[in-house]
Amino acid sequence: MAPHADDNTLDQRAGVAELRPATGDPELVPQNRVLTGDLPLDRNQAILQAAKQVGTILKRKGHPFALAGSVAVYAHGGAQNLQHDVDFAIRPEDAQAVAESLRESGVQVFTPPEDWLLKADCLGQQVDLIFELAHQPVTTELLERTRELSVDSVFMPVLSPTDLVHSLLAAFSEHHCDFGAVLPIARTLREKVDWDAVREACGDAPMPDAFFYFLERLEVIEPRPAKEQR
Repeated sequence: MAPHADDNTLDQRAGVAELRPATGDPELVPQNRVLTGDLPLDRNQAILQAAKQVGTILKRKGHPFALAGSVAVYAHGGAQNLQHDVDFAIRPEDAQAVAESLRESGVQVFTPPEDWLLKADCLGQQVDLIFELAHQPVTTELLERTRELSVDSVFMPVLSPTDLVHSLLAAFSEHHCDFGAVLPIARTLREKVDWDAVREACGDAPMPDAFFYFLERLEVIEPRPAKEQR
């Protein structure tokens, strides 16, 4: 997930070597030693394994969080076509504690130049720990709307379909507007999304508005009544 998808750094998916370790003494923790083992050859399964590992750690440590991104779509019934990495939403005030918990469990955590997320390396997969979605800080209220779902047999809180779709549409900008990537997600989740709430949250933003028109023409969602159209 990319709440600021117009950021070139995210588009390039900067590697771990370009990041700096999060605060703390890395010598105190045997990095990834706890998590070593043979990874599945299938990339989708490798991403799911990383999601389950990090989700289990966050649950065990009692951190409020929500699974986001393509793995969240999968948890809501989407196809196992996972994209690049694992995304978790956490509150800004919990970021340091989350980083410490992961590091204590053997997961490497890094602080990127962006000030709205941390990055981690779990089982060779990139994990984004995001504390700003849809250009707004992750809040307790957002996390309270999550649903407890099974992610490849491990239960964890997952962003609600409405919040998930809103976060994707709010990321559209003049520099990043990939309707093709979000269309399959909208089709998969359309019966579970409160589209009126998403429209209201997106307001007059032109890129989401264009996507709504796109969805209407493709009969993915119902058109707005004429009196509501601008």
